[in-house]
Amino acid sequence: MAHDKDEHIIEAIGRCRIVVRNGNVVDVGKPQIQDCPLARRFAYPVPDITAESVKANIEYRIKAFGMCTPDREVLDTREFVGFGASELLSFGLHAGIIDAAVIACDGAGTVVVTKPAMAQGIGGRMSGLFSTCPYPQVMDRIEKDGGFVLDREHAAMDAVAGVALAASKGFRNIAVTVAGPDAAGTIRRIHPDTLIFGVHVTGLTDEEAGRLVSASDLVTSCASKTIRDAAGPRALVQAGVSIPIFAMTEKGKGLIMEKIRRTSEQVLIKPTRLPSLSGQQPEPLV
Repeated sequence: MAHDKDEHIIEAIGRCRIVVRNGNVVDVGKPQIQDCPLARRFAYPVPDITAESVKANIEYRIKAFGMCTPDREVLDTREFVGFGASELLSFGLHAGIIDAAVIACDGAGTVVVTKPAMAQGIGGRMSGLFSTCPYPQVMDRIEKDGGFVLDREHAAMDAVAGVALAASKGFRNIAVTVAGPDAAGTIRRIHPDTLIFGVHVTGLTDEEAGRLVSASDLVTSCASKTIRDAAGPRALVQAGVSIPIFAMTEKGKGLIMEKIRRTSEQVLIKPTRLPSLSGQQPEPLV
């Protein structure tokens, strides 16, 4: 679809639908959850999840690093959470476990990134991007630092085509973030060796969660009850106890274990039945 207008649609902080136009937050939907331990730790914290506090958080991101504007910064090296999706992908690139990551970026759509700081700079500060519009300045920044843009004209979001683009550029150890089981299943079928990371899973049905877990190497749990139920009993490793990341395959487990091996932080490891959850979960799980 042609973008005649400057518009981005994001699902953030509990499946809350946010519309940003011309650098302004013009619409915020009703949040589906009220409390999230991760949102409390944001750079701009959201202690109580309301339409007003979500709007303030997105406005902070627009000011701080140009989210959803042509000024969008795409590089960052700060870790926000130890085992977040962007942190694991950034680490994987740094360690040489993966050589390209296919992710979504506001102002560029689906992109292939090759540098750890870009995986973190784009992904670590982005919520669930639903649709976006093209900014040549942002795409230029990505390409200047070794990335590739799938669709400069429309900033389309298509994880399957993104993996195909990465493969066509000669990358062999490709990782991809996917929201939803259809894309995950298609990528697993066409590009079976891809490291698939299920993200933005809040609100999935039992059936969708089961399919996503079956097709993924790693899956984050967000505020999803169905993912905790589907992934927990089958996971090889769980990282974190409030918003866990589950490794479903040896490849996913290997990435988490290597990050643990190289970290200087203290880590608890113990055999237990999964999921193992703390009292600090998003409220309610949906």
